[in-house]
Amino acid sequence: MEKAKTQYTCPMHPEVVQDHPGTCPKCGGMSLVAKAPRDKDLGHHNHHDHASMMTSPEAVQNFLRRFYIVTVLLVPLVLLSPLGVDFLGIPDFAYRSYLLLSIASAIFYFSLIFFEHARHEIMAKKYGMMTLVSIAVGAGYLFSVVSTFLPQLEVEFYLEISTLIWVLLFGHYLEARSSSAAGDALKEVAKLLPKEALRLRSGQAHDQTERVAIDELKKDDIIIVKPGEKVPADGVIIKGMASFNESHLSGESKPVEKKEQDKAIAGAICMDSTVEIRIEKIGEDSTIGQIQKLISEARNSKPSAQRLADRAARWLTFIALTVSLATLLTWTLVIGETVVFAVTLAITVLVIACPHALGLAIPTVSTIAQRLSLKNGIFIKNMAKLEVIKKADYVVFDKTGTLTKGKPELKNFKIMQNVQEASKSLQLKLPRSTTVEQYIKSIVLTLENASSHVIALEVAEKLKKEKKVKELSFSTIKNIAGKGIFGKIDTHDVYIGTRDFMINQKIMMCAELDKDTQGWQKQGQTIGYVAIDGKHIASFSLADTVKNESKKAVNDLHNLRLKVAMLTGDNTDVAASVADEIGIDTVFAQVLPEDKFKHVKSLQNDGHIVVMVGDGVNDAPALTAAHVGVAIGAGTDIAVEAGDVVLTQSNPGDIVRLIILSRKVYRKMIENLLWALGYNVIAIPAAAGLFIPFGIHLTPEVGAIAMSLSSVVVVVNAMALRKAKLSIV
Repeated sequence: MEKAKTQYTCPMHPEVVQDHPGTCPKCGGMSLVAKAPRDKDLGHHNHHDHASMMTSPEAVQNFLRRFYIVTVLLVPLVLLSPLGVDFLGIPDFAYRSYLLLSIASAIFYFSLIFFEHARHEIMAKKYGMMTLVSIAVGAGYLFSVVSTFLPQLEVEFYLEISTLIWVLLFGHYLEARSSSAAGDALKEVAKLLPKEALRLRSGQAHDQTERVAIDELKKDDIIIVKPGEKVPADGVIIKGMASFNESHLSGESKPVEKKEQDKAIAGAICMDSTVEIRIEKIGEDSTIGQIQKLISEARNSKPSAQRLADRAARWLTFIALTVSLATLLTWTLVIGETVVFAVTLAITVLVIACPHALGLAIPTVSTIAQRLSLKNGIFIKNMAKLEVIKKADYVVFDKTGTLTKGKPELKNFKIMQNVQEASKSLQLKLPRSTTVEQYIKSIVLTLENASSHVIALEVAEKLKKEKKVKELSFSTIKNIAGKGIFGKIDTHDVYIGTRDFMINQKIMMCAELDKDTQGWQKQGQTIGYVAIDGKHIASFSLADTVKNESKKAVNDLHNLRLKVAMLTGDNTDVAASVADEIGIDTVFAQVLPEDKFKHVKSLQNDGHIVVMVGDGVNDAPALTAAHVGVAIGAGTDIAVEAGDVVLTQSNPGDIVRLIILSRKVYRKMIENLLWALGYNVIAIPAAAGLFIPFGIHLTPEVGAIAMSLSSVVVVVNAMALRKAKLSIV
């Protein structure tokens, strides 16, 4: 089945649809956005909000261009206005008022963008700031036009309304610039990829390469990445080794060494050597594609604070209209002031009450929070979950792969005490300046290095690092699946494997070593036995080890006043050992994967707000059951459906950063809401003339400046979040 092409539409003009990104021909510069399938169900006007028009770089230039033109037109308007005639000494002349009308009409033309957006607000039944702006500007302009042809009204608002338009355009420019500065995360992610890639031509010699655009790459293509270049698509290294900077994904700037058969992630920078990579994932399936998917989901989600702000903005619109009408009637019919005076106050109410600050209060914080989380390798699929995370009081970790490394590590290697005597009876021929212990370890290294089993590879890797332990020559090596390995080294028969394997081979077990292995087994460690010529001569153990970051992460969570629980399928002794080591509050041991969610539910039933953290392998039910599910260490497969939050690194410390981020973001949202609402509590009565007896009389242009400044305050406060430190000092 052919995949449907992505369509792009204008947030304010849904009838404008095209199959490639660009700008809207009707708006004069607004960026087109990818059309979501749910648009059909929600109707044409589901995205007509102020924030959407403030996130486009084209919107910034559009408002700035209009502002410049209006600035130029204001010069002759000031000279020809009563202000110019009365105070600047400009000679009066016939038809001056009609010339004023012409210039003011030209300025009014550049305010029509407000009316266009207001029309869509009304059609969407989401009355907001553009509705108020349009009524204020339109009422002032029409009143002035009528005054031009009815001189008995004695006053014109041309200069005031034109100045208002000028201030509004500049205010919108500042807001658009601030919102744009917060950054479009999708565009930032797109910048991570190079525009071209060096591809090997199929069936050609090594030096036969071609430069192609990255959208021409296909699965199984082989590409060459040189030092300083970015990996264009996800793949596996098939030739060479190099260090890569993967900070775009992990937030960690330390280079990561990669060798043949290791994964190469799209966007990573090759640091020091040339490698060949076979492409495995492209487009939406790639790391970058999945990141963009997560960001899109986050962009389409709204915190509850945003929904509150949206409702407040709609109510504020009706309140402003009501107060404006009441102001007009009160000052004319009750107090007895002139219509001109009352209209001026009514227009000032409409202007000063425009809910710009409310419209920007939450989206600006959300946008910056998204960028901050991306820099730290945190992908929040649903922004509303930030408020839940902020309230969390319990974090539940899956043990294996989350708090521990998730792979066996060599913990103990014990050789029998009377090994010297045993070596003589076995007639071991030691190389010069080599001890018996080193020779036995060399034998183990030789056999284990020939196996592909994960335990064998771990043992070999550790032994390689020991002094004078090196591989020996062998004549025979045979793997016995699930049991162990047999080899013939220097005429000696060597067996390495499980206890059952030793018993089946009729190996004589060493009682002294058995005593040690029993203690290791109680700690849940995996035991390996080494026998030479039928004699049990050494034992070793492996265990999943706690990550270095786990203890600090748990301690930091305690400092943040959260409790920590651990889920594990291990026995009680093993679980208690890990819990004691890192300071876990609650332990759920011997838990089957399918029963993990029951323990999450039990904590919830006790009234706790639970964040569940797992590696996503068998934790999906628990991640879904928790108030917030966090998939940790997802690597290149970051689109874990069960998680509300995805962390790219296998670092439990990122949970601490997530908690701190949620609290800082929530605080900024509340600060902005309080400012935006508090401003209007004072500004609207002041604009209505309530403080005139105290000498405070606001005009429309002053109201416009106050309204714009309130929006700037909200944006500046949100921008401070960019420098937030997501760590406990």
